[in-house]
Amino acid sequence: MKATAALAALLAVAASPALAGVDEIRLGLFDHDLSFLGHAKEGGVDVNAELLFESPAVLNVLWSPRPHVGVSVNTQGDTSQLYGGLSWTVEPVQRLFLEISLGGSIHNGKLSYSGDDRKELGSRVLFRESISLGYRIDAHNSISVTFDHESNANLASNNEGLNNLGIRWGYRF
Repeated sequence: MKATAALAALLAVAASPALAGVDEIRLGLFDHDLSFLGHAKEGGVDVNAELLFESPAVLNVLWSPRPHVGVSVNTQGDTSQLYGGLSWTVEPVQRLFLEISLGGSIHNGKLSYSGDDRKELGSRVLFRESISLGYRIDAHNSISVTFDHESNANLASNNEGLNNLGIRWGYRF
């Protein structure tokens, strides 16, 4: 329920015209805990919402990434997360874009667990990386396929990690 409240709060913030600096909002659905680069234990679909902000001038030395915050809520009651970081976007050909994101997340999953239906994530705070391939439909709308991975990089005794794959619609202001 806390993750659902977080999703509602993020959407309310995004809808607020008073929020300066928001560049884009993305909404999507992810297949939770793929067996790609690991083994699947959890299931369901993640409902995802993300805000991307205009890149501040201080980040120009890092090729102007856009800061982002987001939430993924698992519909089956498995691991949900709040995350944030930086996103670098390139457009190699007109309308087609590639994006790489780096950052961190906090989650409500299991740190250690003896069953076979939940991941042992080892620490409450995880690293999060993602890669997206997208298409800009027009100046405001886009569609993208995104793969994300969360783990503690073996900094804790348990580190099963999560891999998710989804599709998102984006609206750029």
